[in-house]
Amino acid sequence: MVKKRFELPEVGDLVVGTVKEIFEYGAYVSLDEYGNLVAYLPRGEVSSRWVRNIRDYLREGGKAVFKVIRVNRRNKQVDLSLRRVSDSERRSKMIEWKRAQKAHKILEIAASYLNKTIDSAYEEAGWKLEDYYGEIYAGLEEAVSKGIEALIEAGLPEEWAEVLKKLADKYIEIKRVKISGIMVLQTTSPNGVEEIKATLMEAYNQRLPDNCKMKIYTIGSPRYRIDIEAEDYKTAERVMKKIVDSVLRKAKNMKIKASYQRIERR
Repeated sequence: MVKKRFELPEVGDLVVGTVKEIFEYGAYVSLDEYGNLVAYLPRGEVSSRWVRNIRDYLREGGKAVFKVIRVNRRNKQVDLSLRRVSDSERRSKMIEWKRAQKAHKILEIAASYLNKTIDSAYEEAGWKLEDYYGEIYAGLEEAVSKGIEALIEAGLPEEWAEVLKKLADKYIEIKRVKISGIMVLQTTSPNGVEEIKATLMEAYNQRLPDNCKMKIYTIGSPRYRIDIEAEDYKTAERVMKKIVDSVLRKAKNMKIKASYQRIERR
């Protein structure tokens, strides 16, 4: 079961819940991240449209993303809304939830290796990763990319760092993205071949971020393809701009006619 470090959510939080019981005027929802604490969904918070039957929107045993609209900490009562959750919030929360489930499973396995409880796994490792990287799973991804130092840096004891590094390598595959563009370089200079080569080599003089790769190859003179591979599109786009700008500047200095066209992602 995915854990949160606090007993109750805050107003405005997105939570994943399992519908337990549906009544005429509302539904009871078990909050999966908060020890199955039972929260209440009023009928008026099911949809922005008139609700004739709540079962048209929810089913018992089904999971959904809800927004917390009221919290009574003294009585541990939580009220939820379904209608106030946007499509983008729902998608984002479900991605976060699935990543948290994977992180929990890895912590669970690590705890069994070390003869410790899952609570110890969160206290001694999980929460430290969350504090340092913003998310436990993100910390485990860093371990895959940068090694055990990423875990030590976050404050994990060596015994936890060693086990979690091995498990992260085994169970986590870092997804990478690739973007591409076409550079056209033309010149009438007698030394044109060497000058174009020197212009393209300017790209290789640029320092790339860790875990970022670049490939440049001809697809038929005067057209050259540039591929950038990175861990996310934001990084890839930033690197591509840096590479293209450097090549265009060099081409201008060499009096080479140059243009660039991005190949759109599909």
